[in-house]
Amino acid sequence: MTDNWSPERAKDIISAHLGLEGPLLPILHALQDEFGYLPREALVLAAEALNITRADVHGVASFYPDFRSQPPGRHVLKICRAEACQSMGGEENAEALLSRLGLSWGATSANGALTIEPVYCLGLCATAPNAQRDGQAFARLDAERLEALAREVL
Repeated sequence: MTDNWSPERAKDIISAHLGLEGPLLPILHALQDEFGYLPREALVLAAEALNITRADVHGVASFYPDFRSQPPGRHVLKICRAEACQSMGGEENAEALLSRLGLSWGATSANGALTIEPVYCLGLCATAPNAQRDGQAFARLDAERLEALAREVL
């Protein structure tokens, strides 16, 4: 993933996926993999290439919570908010962390090191509460362990 927007690179990514059946979601995923988020300009290019409205592309991109409209921090901490994690104290842990760091859901720390995002299931319900940092899952988190995960990258 890079954070350097390039319209030429975006066009190449879009072109590489045009032959797929239902190419919009693969295009959006590939664009976000490349740039770390979905630049507005990339959505315009995708709409033009697919001959659909920008509103349609925006509607899809804004519907799915994994798509970002802004660049993330260097590290992303996704905290599970599903029922199993909530029932085991995950919501209280998350709110305590956000409060201690002075952040809200989806926000990035002032130094650009960490973005905290909600996720609505990591599929690790038996070991709740859970989080994922930079793609690595962490289980059975209490408030202190969750904060340590954040502080390690701040």
